Amino acid sequence: MPRIRSILSLLLVAVAIFCVSCGGQKASIPTTYAPEKIEQLQVLVEPIEEAKENFDVLKGFIADENWIDTRTYIHGPLGGLRQEMSSLTRSLLPKDQKEAKNLSQALFTDLERLDAAAKERNSAVAQRQYRKAVDDLQSFLDLVPKS
Repeated sequence: MPRIRSILSLLLVAVAIFCVSCGGQKASIPTTYAPEKIEQLQVLVEPIEEAKENFDVLKGFIADENWIDTRTYIHGPLGGLRQEMSSLTRSLLPKDQKEAKNLSQALFTDLERLDAAAKERNSAVAQRQYRKAVDDLQSFLDLVPKS
């Protein structure tokens, strides 16, 4: 009798393992944006679009060679941009996340170089890095689907 119980319990464990491993569907990754997701992304993109509109202030500081305000603006009003962009990147579809992450990293590299150029009071480099930053930010915003 104890031997039959052992065999039955082993058989029951084997059936349970088989059922658990074969059961259930794999979660499918969406390939398109649902209208609800687009609405959510539009809420997340608003602060980034506001920051893009405010880049003209930074352009004015660079044109005036006002290096202290240039550096302050990069670290102040544009300081929260990294967090906003990271949040939006995580909300994108997996197929878009890698490119969004690369573009945001490129943007912040441009801003770091712009900050260094402002520290060195180098107008030519600052203007070049500003243009790159604006282009990278626009490319990032182009990834976000519109409603």
